[in-house]
Amino acid sequence: MNIIDELTWRDAINQQTNEEGLRKLVDEKSIALYCGVDPTGDSMHIGHLIPFMMMKRFQLAGHRPYILIGGGTGTIGDPSGRTTERTLQTMETVQHNVDALSNQMRKLFGKDANISFVNNFDWLSKISLLEFLRDYGKNFNINTMLAKDIVSSRLEVGISFTEFTYQILQSIDFLHLFKTYGVQLQIGGADQWGNITAGLDLIRKLEGPEAEAFGLTIPLMLKADGTKFGKTAGGAVWLDPKKTSPFEFYQFWLNQDDRDVIKYLKFFTFLDKEEIDALVQKVATEPEKREAQRRLAEEVTRFVHSEEDLKEAQKITEALFSGNIKDLNATEIEQGFGKMPTVEISNESVNIVELLVATNIEPSKRQAREDVSNGAISINGDRITDLDFVVTPSDHFEGKFVVIRKGKKKYFLAKVLN
Repeated sequence: MNIIDELTWRDAINQQTNEEGLRKLVDEKSIALYCGVDPTGDSMHIGHLIPFMMMKRFQLAGHRPYILIGGGTGTIGDPSGRTTERTLQTMETVQHNVDALSNQMRKLFGKDANISFVNNFDWLSKISLLEFLRDYGKNFNINTMLAKDIVSSRLEVGISFTEFTYQILQSIDFLHLFKTYGVQLQIGGADQWGNITAGLDLIRKLEGPEAEAFGLTIPLMLKADGTKFGKTAGGAVWLDPKKTSPFEFYQFWLNQDDRDVIKYLKFFTFLDKEEIDALVQKVATEPEKREAQRRLAEEVTRFVHSEEDLKEAQKITEALFSGNIKDLNATEIEQGFGKMPTVEISNESVNIVELLVATNIEPSKRQAREDVSNGAISINGDRITDLDFVVTPSDHFEGKFVVIRKGKKKYFLAKVLN
Protein backbone atom coordinates (compact mmCIF):
# COMPACT_ATOMS: atom_id res chain seq x y z
CA MET A 1 0.00 0.00 0.00
CA ASN A 2 1.32 3.45 -0.91
CA ILE A 3 2.16 5.37 2.29
CA ILE A 4 -0.25 8.15 1.28
CA ASP A 5 -3.03 5.57 0.85
CA GLU A 6 -2.25 4.15 4.28
CA LEU A 7 -2.34 7.57 5.90
CA THR A 8 -5.63 8.32 4.13
CA TRP A 9 -7.13 5.07 5.46
CA ARG A 10 -5.96 6.02 8.94
CA ASP A 11 -7.69 9.44 8.57
CA ALA A 12 -4.30 10.95 9.36
CA ILE A 13 -4.13 13.63 6.65
CA ASN A 14 -5.64 17.08 7.00
CA GLN A 15 -4.07 19.04 4.11
CA GLN A 16 -1.48 18.43 1.41
CA THR A 17 0.19 20.99 -0.82
CA ASN A 18 0.27 18.62 -3.81
CA GLU A 19 -1.32 15.22 -3.20
CA GLU A 20 -0.76 13.87 -6.71
CA GLY A 21 2.86 15.01 -6.83
CA LEU A 22 3.70 13.58 -3.39
CA ARG A 23 1.98 10.27 -4.14
CA LYS A 24 4.01 9.94 -7.34
CA LEU A 25 7.24 10.90 -5.58
CA VAL A 26 6.96 8.34 -2.77
CA ASP A 27 6.06 5.66 -5.32
CA GLU A 28 9.19 6.36 -7.32
CA LYS A 29 11.83 6.58 -4.59
CA SER A 30 12.75 6.77 -0.94
CA ILE A 31 12.43 10.38 0.24
CA ALA A 32 13.74 12.38 3.20
CA LEU A 33 11.15 14.18 5.33
CA TYR A 34 11.10 16.09 8.59
CA CYS A 35 8.99 17.18 11.52
CA GLY A 36 10.06 19.48 14.32
CA VAL A 37 9.27 20.16 17.95
CA ASP A 38 10.29 23.26 19.90
CA PRO A 39 11.74 22.81 23.41
CA THR A 40 9.05 24.79 25.24
CA GLY A 41 9.13 22.15 27.99
CA ASP A 42 11.28 19.24 29.07
CA SER A 43 8.84 16.55 27.95
CA MET A 44 6.44 15.93 25.11
CA HIS A 45 2.86 15.00 25.81
CA ILE A 46 0.77 12.58 23.77
CA GLY A 47 -0.51 15.36 21.50
CA HIS A 48 3.09 15.92 20.33
CA LEU A 49 3.34 12.24 19.52
CA ILE A 50 0.85 12.34 16.63
CA PRO A 51 3.06 13.77 13.84
CA PHE A 52 6.02 11.68 14.96
CA MET A 53 3.93 8.52 14.61
CA MET A 54 3.53 9.65 11.00
CA MET A 55 7.30 9.94 10.69
CA LYS A 56 7.65 6.39 11.99
CA ARG A 57 5.16 5.15 9.40
CA PHE A 58 7.21 6.76 6.63
CA GLN A 59 10.32 5.11 8.06
CA LEU A 60 8.63 1.70 8.05
CA ALA A 61 7.69 2.33 4.41
CA GLY A 62 11.37 2.80 3.52
CA HIS A 63 11.71 6.59 3.75
CA ARG A 64 14.24 8.66 5.75
CA PRO A 65 12.82 10.84 8.56
CA TYR A 66 14.68 13.75 10.14
CA ILE A 67 13.53 14.76 13.61
CA LEU A 68 14.25 18.41 14.29
CA ILE A 69 14.61 19.73 17.84
CA GLY A 70 14.09 23.50 17.66
CA GLY A 71 16.97 24.74 19.78
CA GLY A 72 16.95 27.91 17.67
CA THR A 73 13.24 28.50 17.09
CA GLY A 74 12.61 27.55 20.72
CA THR A 75 14.36 30.72 21.82
CA ILE A 76 11.75 32.72 19.85
CA GLY A 77 8.48 30.85 20.31
CA ASP A 78 5.89 29.78 17.75
CA PRO A 79 2.81 32.05 17.83
CA SER A 80 0.64 29.28 16.36
CA GLY A 81 -2.40 28.50 18.48
CA ARG A 82 -1.65 31.28 20.98
CA THR A 83 -3.71 34.36 21.78
CA THR A 84 -1.03 36.17 23.77
CA GLU A 85 2.68 36.83 23.50
CA ARG A 86 4.91 34.04 24.75
CA THR A 87 7.27 34.68 27.69
CA LEU A 88 10.78 34.03 26.46
CA GLN A 89 12.76 31.31 28.22
CA THR A 90 16.37 31.72 29.29
CA MET A 91 19.00 30.12 27.07
CA GLU A 92 19.84 27.76 29.94
CA THR A 93 16.21 26.59 30.14
CA VAL A 94 16.02 26.14 26.37
CA GLN A 95 19.20 24.04 26.39
CA HIS A 96 17.92 21.93 29.29
CA ASN A 97 14.70 21.28 27.36
CA VAL A 98 16.65 20.51 24.16
CA ASP A 99 18.65 17.87 26.01
CA ALA A 100 15.54 16.36 27.61
CA LEU A 101 13.55 16.21 24.36
CA SER A 102 16.53 14.84 22.44
CA ASN A 103 16.86 12.00 24.95
CA GLN A 104 13.12 11.36 24.75
CA MET A 105 13.17 11.23 20.96
CA ARG A 106 16.17 8.92 20.92
CA LYS A 107 14.41 6.59 23.33
CA LEU A 108 11.41 6.46 20.98
CA PHE A 109 13.19 6.39 17.64
CA GLY A 110 16.94 6.13 18.16
CA LYS A 111 17.03 2.37 17.80
CA ASP A 112 15.58 2.66 14.30
CA ALA A 113 17.70 2.80 11.19
CA ASN A 114 17.31 5.75 8.82
CA ILE A 115 16.02 8.18 11.46
CA SER A 116 18.27 11.22 11.96
CA PHE A 117 18.22 13.96 14.62
CA VAL A 118 19.07 17.61 13.94
CA ASN A 119 18.95 20.86 15.95
CA ASN A 120 18.16 24.09 14.12
CA PHE A 121 20.30 26.11 16.54
CA ASP A 122 23.26 24.68 14.59
CA TRP A 123 22.43 26.78 11.52
CA LEU A 124 20.11 29.55 12.72
CA SER A 125 22.64 30.77 15.30
CA LYS A 126 25.21 31.36 12.54
CA ILE A 127 23.05 33.81 10.54
CA SER A 128 23.88 37.46 11.15
CA LEU A 129 21.19 40.15 11.30
CA LEU A 130 22.23 41.56 7.94
CA GLU A 131 22.22 38.11 6.33
CA PHE A 132 18.77 37.45 7.81
CA LEU A 133 17.38 40.65 6.33
CA ARG A 134 19.14 40.55 2.94
CA ASP A 135 19.18 36.81 2.16
CA TYR A 136 15.86 35.81 3.65
CA GLY A 137 13.71 38.75 4.74
CA LYS A 138 13.75 40.16 1.22
CA ASN A 139 11.90 37.03 0.02
CA PHE A 140 8.92 37.48 2.35
CA ASN A 141 6.04 39.77 1.50
CA ILE A 142 4.50 41.45 4.53
CA ASN A 143 0.99 41.25 3.08
CA THR A 144 1.36 37.50 2.56
CA MET A 145 2.71 37.02 6.07
CA LEU A 146 -0.16 39.02 7.58
CA ALA A 147 -2.67 36.82 5.78
CA LYS A 148 -1.36 33.62 7.41
CA ASP A 149 -3.72 32.31 10.08
CA ILE A 150 -0.91 32.15 12.62
CA VAL A 151 -0.46 35.93 12.30
CA SER A 152 -3.93 37.20 11.35
CA SER A 153 -5.47 35.61 14.45
CA ARG A 154 -3.13 37.72 16.60
CA LEU A 155 -3.48 41.09 14.91
CA GLU A 156 -6.32 42.27 17.11
CA VAL A 157 -4.41 41.73 20.37
CA GLY A 158 -1.00 42.37 18.84
CA ILE A 159 2.07 40.35 17.94
CA SER A 160 5.73 41.24 18.46
CA PHE A 161 8.21 41.44 15.60
CA THR A 162 10.00 38.51 17.25
CA GLU A 163 7.04 36.13 16.96
CA PHE A 164 6.07 37.64 13.60
CA THR A 165 9.39 36.42 12.17
CA TYR A 166 8.92 32.84 13.41
CA GLN A 167 7.61 31.68 10.05
CA ILE A 168 10.77 33.00 8.39
CA LEU A 169 12.94 30.96 10.76
CA GLN A 170 10.92 27.80 10.15
CA SER A 171 11.13 28.46 6.41
CA ILE A 172 14.91 28.68 6.70
CA ASP A 173 14.81 25.27 8.43
CA PHE A 174 12.99 23.69 5.49
CA LEU A 175 15.36 25.34 3.00
CA HIS A 176 18.45 24.21 4.94
CA LEU A 177 17.24 20.63 5.22
CA PHE A 178 16.21 20.61 1.54
CA LYS A 179 19.66 21.77 0.41
CA THR A 180 21.75 19.85 2.95
CA TYR A 181 19.96 16.52 3.27
CA GLY A 182 17.59 16.47 0.32
CA VAL A 183 14.51 16.73 2.58
CA GLN A 184 11.44 17.10 0.36
CA LEU A 185 8.52 16.84 2.80
CA GLN A 186 7.60 18.65 6.00
CA ILE A 187 4.94 17.20 8.31
CA GLY A 188 3.20 19.20 11.03
CA GLY A 189 0.00 19.78 12.95
CA ALA A 190 -2.95 21.54 11.35
CA ASP A 191 -1.81 24.83 12.91
CA GLN A 192 1.53 24.59 11.04
CA TRP A 193 0.05 24.95 7.56
CA GLY A 194 1.05 28.62 7.26
CA ASN A 195 4.62 27.93 8.39
CA ILE A 196 4.95 24.96 6.03
CA THR A 197 3.68 26.82 2.96
CA ALA A 198 5.96 29.76 3.79
CA GLY A 199 8.89 27.34 3.70
CA LEU A 200 7.81 25.93 0.35
CA ASP A 201 7.56 29.45 -1.09
CA LEU A 202 11.10 30.23 0.08
CA ILE A 203 12.50 27.02 -1.41
CA ARG A 204 10.96 27.77 -4.80
CA LYS A 205 12.12 31.38 -4.80
CA LEU A 206 15.73 30.44 -4.04
CA GLU A 207 16.02 27.01 -5.63
CA GLY A 208 13.73 27.49 -8.61
CA PRO A 209 10.02 26.91 -9.29
CA GLU A 210 10.64 23.29 -10.27
CA ALA A 211 12.06 22.36 -6.84
CA GLU A 212 10.18 19.31 -5.61
CA ALA A 213 9.14 20.02 -2.02
CA PHE A 214 5.85 19.22 -0.29
CA GLY A 215 3.88 19.85 2.87
CA LEU A 216 1.42 17.67 4.76
CA THR A 217 -0.53 18.37 7.95
CA ILE A 218 -2.40 16.09 10.34
CA PRO A 219 -5.94 16.73 11.58
CA LEU A 220 -6.71 18.44 14.86
CA MET A 221 -7.40 15.62 17.29
CA LEU A 222 -10.72 15.96 19.14
CA LYS A 223 -12.57 13.45 21.30
CA ALA A 224 -16.09 12.31 20.40
CA ASP A 225 -17.53 14.75 22.93
CA GLY A 226 -15.80 17.64 21.16
CA THR A 227 -13.15 18.28 23.83
CA LYS A 228 -9.42 18.39 23.18
CA PHE A 229 -7.61 15.08 23.04
CA GLY A 230 -4.84 14.34 25.53
CA LYS A 231 -6.15 16.27 28.52
CA THR A 232 -7.35 14.68 31.76
CA ALA A 233 -8.65 16.05 35.02
CA GLY A 234 -5.04 15.96 36.20
CA GLY A 235 -3.68 17.81 33.16
CA ALA A 236 -1.65 16.66 30.17
CA VAL A 237 -0.60 13.04 29.63
CA TRP A 238 3.20 13.23 29.42
CA LEU A 239 5.67 10.86 27.80
CA ASP A 240 8.10 11.39 30.68
CA PRO A 241 7.45 8.58 33.22
CA LYS A 242 8.30 10.98 36.06
CA LYS A 243 5.42 13.26 35.04
CA THR A 244 2.93 10.55 34.02
CA SER A 245 3.76 7.09 35.32
CA PRO A 246 3.53 4.11 32.92
CA PHE A 247 0.53 2.89 34.95
CA GLU A 248 -1.29 6.23 34.57
CA PHE A 249 -0.30 6.27 30.90
CA TYR A 250 -1.71 2.75 30.40
CA GLN A 251 -4.91 3.66 32.25
CA PHE A 252 -5.43 6.72 30.05
CA TRP A 253 -5.62 4.57 26.92
CA LEU A 254 -7.53 1.76 28.64
CA ASN A 255 -10.32 4.18 29.61
CA GLN A 256 -11.01 5.58 26.14
CA ASP A 257 -14.58 5.92 24.89
CA ASP A 258 -15.86 3.30 22.44
CA ARG A 259 -16.52 6.15 20.00
CA ASP A 260 -12.83 7.14 19.98
CA VAL A 261 -10.90 3.91 20.38
CA ILE A 262 -10.75 2.90 16.70
CA LYS A 263 -9.58 6.36 15.68
CA TYR A 264 -6.78 6.12 18.24
CA LEU A 265 -5.84 2.62 17.13
CA LYS A 266 -5.36 3.99 13.62
CA PHE A 267 -3.34 6.99 14.79
CA PHE A 268 -1.23 5.60 17.62
CA THR A 269 -0.55 1.95 16.78
CA PHE A 270 1.10 0.08 13.95
CA LEU A 271 -1.62 -2.56 13.74
CA ASP A 272 -2.61 -3.26 10.15
CA LYS A 273 -6.02 -2.82 8.57
CA GLU A 274 -7.02 -6.44 9.08
CA GLU A 275 -6.30 -6.33 12.82
CA ILE A 276 -8.06 -3.01 13.31
CA ASP A 277 -11.09 -4.11 11.29
CA ALA A 278 -11.37 -7.15 13.61
CA LEU A 279 -11.33 -4.83 16.62
CA VAL A 280 -14.03 -2.67 14.98
CA GLN A 281 -16.25 -5.76 15.07
CA LYS A 282 -15.37 -6.40 18.71
CA VAL A 283 -16.42 -2.87 19.66
CA ALA A 284 -19.70 -3.33 17.80
CA THR A 285 -20.59 -6.79 19.11
CA GLU A 286 -18.81 -7.11 22.48
CA PRO A 287 -18.13 -3.59 23.78
CA GLU A 288 -18.26 -4.75 27.40
CA LYS A 289 -15.03 -6.73 26.91
CA ARG A 290 -13.15 -3.53 25.94
CA GLU A 291 -10.73 -5.57 23.88
CA ALA A 292 -9.95 -2.66 21.57
CA GLN A 293 -9.09 -0.44 24.53
CA ARG A 294 -6.81 -3.09 26.02
CA ARG A 295 -5.00 -3.55 22.73
CA LEU A 296 -4.62 0.21 22.34
CA ALA A 297 -3.21 0.57 25.85
CA GLU A 298 -0.80 -2.31 25.31
CA GLU A 299 0.54 -1.07 21.98
CA VAL A 300 1.08 2.57 22.95
CA THR A 301 2.52 1.84 26.40
CA ARG A 302 4.98 -0.65 24.92
CA PHE A 303 6.03 1.84 22.22
CA VAL A 304 6.46 4.88 24.48
CA HIS A 305 7.83 3.07 27.54
CA SER A 306 8.84 -0.61 27.35
CA GLU A 307 7.59 -4.17 27.57
CA GLU A 308 8.67 -4.23 31.22
CA ASP A 309 6.71 -1.05 32.00
CA LEU A 310 3.67 -2.47 30.22
CA LYS A 311 3.75 -5.66 32.30
CA GLU A 312 4.09 -3.62 35.48
CA ALA A 313 1.12 -1.43 34.50
CA GLN A 314 -0.95 -4.54 33.76
CA LYS A 315 0.06 -6.08 37.09
CA ILE A 316 -1.05 -2.97 39.00
CA THR A 317 -4.29 -2.79 37.01
CA GLU A 318 -5.15 -6.41 37.79
CA ALA A 319 -4.31 -5.92 41.48
CA LEU A 320 -6.57 -2.89 41.71
CA PHE A 321 -9.40 -4.70 39.95
CA SER A 322 -9.18 -7.80 42.14
CA GLY A 323 -8.20 -6.06 45.36
CA ASN A 324 -5.26 -8.45 45.74
CA ILE A 325 -2.46 -5.93 46.20
CA LYS A 326 -0.18 -7.91 48.49
CA ASP A 327 2.20 -8.92 45.69
CA LEU A 328 2.86 -5.33 44.63
CA ASN A 329 6.11 -3.64 45.63
CA ALA A 330 6.46 -0.10 46.99
CA THR A 331 7.15 1.41 43.56
CA GLU A 332 4.06 -0.26 42.10
CA ILE A 333 1.96 0.90 45.05
CA GLU A 334 3.10 4.48 44.48
CA GLN A 335 2.23 4.26 40.77
CA GLY A 336 -1.16 2.65 41.32
CA PHE A 337 -2.31 4.68 44.30
CA GLY A 338 -0.38 7.93 43.94
CA LYS A 339 -3.37 9.87 42.58
CA MET A 340 -5.81 8.49 45.14
CA PRO A 341 -6.69 10.28 48.41
CA THR A 342 -3.50 10.40 50.45
CA VAL A 343 -2.91 10.75 54.18
CA GLU A 344 0.21 10.69 56.32
CA ILE A 345 0.78 8.44 59.34
CA SER A 346 3.61 7.79 61.75
CA ASN A 347 5.64 4.58 61.62
CA GLU A 348 4.28 3.46 64.99
CA SER A 349 1.81 0.60 65.32
CA VAL A 350 -1.78 1.74 65.88
CA ASN A 351 -5.21 0.23 66.48
CA ILE A 352 -7.29 0.07 63.29
CA VAL A 353 -10.17 2.12 64.71
CA GLU A 354 -7.78 4.80 65.95
CA LEU A 355 -6.07 4.87 62.53
CA LEU A 356 -9.33 5.30 60.60
CA VAL A 357 -10.45 8.20 62.76
CA ALA A 358 -7.04 9.91 62.96
CA THR A 359 -6.76 9.96 59.16
CA ASN A 360 -10.38 11.19 58.73
CA ILE A 361 -11.21 8.13 56.66
CA GLU A 362 -14.00 7.58 59.19
CA PRO A 363 -15.88 10.50 60.81
CA SER A 364 -16.15 8.83 64.21
CA LYS A 365 -15.08 5.81 66.26
CA ARG A 366 -18.64 4.53 66.17
CA GLN A 367 -18.69 4.54 62.35
CA ALA A 368 -15.19 3.07 62.23
CA ARG A 369 -16.14 0.18 64.52
CA GLU A 370 -19.30 -0.46 62.50
CA ASP A 371 -17.44 -0.56 59.16
CA VAL A 372 -14.69 -2.81 60.52
CA SER A 373 -17.22 -5.20 62.09
CA ASN A 374 -19.17 -5.34 58.81
CA GLY A 375 -16.06 -6.23 56.79
CA ALA A 376 -16.00 -2.94 54.88
CA ILE A 377 -12.35 -2.16 55.71
CA SER A 378 -9.27 -3.78 54.19
CA ILE A 379 -5.67 -3.09 55.17
CA ASN A 380 -2.97 -3.87 52.61
CA GLY A 381 -5.30 -6.22 50.76
CA ASP A 382 -6.63 -8.10 53.81
CA ARG A 383 -10.19 -7.64 55.03
CA ILE A 384 -10.14 -6.82 58.73
CA THR A 385 -13.10 -7.52 61.06
CA ASP A 386 -11.21 -7.59 64.38
CA LEU A 387 -11.72 -4.32 66.29
CA ASP A 388 -8.49 -4.99 68.20
CA PHE A 389 -6.40 -5.37 65.03
CA VAL A 390 -3.13 -3.44 65.18
CA VAL A 391 -1.78 -1.88 61.99
CA THR A 392 2.03 -2.14 61.81
CA PRO A 393 3.27 0.15 58.99
CA SER A 394 6.59 -1.68 58.64
CA ASP A 395 4.89 -4.97 57.73
CA HIS A 396 4.29 -4.22 54.03
CA PHE A 397 5.59 -2.27 51.03
CA GLU A 398 9.05 -1.66 52.48
CA GLY A 399 7.49 0.21 55.38
CA LYS A 400 6.64 3.15 53.10
CA PHE A 401 2.88 2.77 52.66
CA VAL A 402 -0.30 1.40 54.16
CA VAL A 403 -3.17 0.91 51.71
CA ILE A 404 -6.64 1.24 53.19
CA ARG A 405 -9.76 0.26 51.29
CA LYS A 406 -13.23 1.27 52.40
CA GLY A 407 -16.03 -0.58 50.63
CA LYS A 408 -15.35 -2.07 47.21
CA LYS A 409 -13.66 0.78 45.38
CA LYS A 410 -12.65 3.58 47.74
CA TYR A 411 -8.90 3.45 48.36
CA PHE A 412 -6.67 5.62 50.55
CA LEU A 413 -2.90 5.68 50.47
CA ALA A 414 -1.26 6.28 53.85
CA LYS A 415 2.34 7.47 53.47
CA VAL A 416 4.48 6.44 56.41
CA LEU A 417 6.56 9.24 57.92
CA ASN A 418 9.96 8.22 59.26
